[in-house]
Amino acid sequence: MTTIPVKKELLEELVDLKLNFLNDEIDKIFTKWKYETASKFLQDASDGTIEEAEDDAITLKHLLDQKEELFRLKKEWNNS
Repeated sequence: MTTIPVKKELLEELVDLKLNFLNDEIDKIFTKWKYETASKFLQDASDGTIEEAEDDAITLKHLLDQKEELFRLKKEWNNS
């Protein structure tokens, strides 16, 4: 793998842009299903309270995992 030097500020800006995109996608799912929290939506999708939400629940979980990873990276950068 090739390593390219990049300014920390640029990386942080790119991560922030990605986080904004992820938040927008999460909000689209919440708006579509009229939910405000991920935990409630995921629970209702899992137990069948809302029908045909499985694909969006999988997508939401993936988006949340990506957000968590990006926040972890930012925390590492700030601690180093």
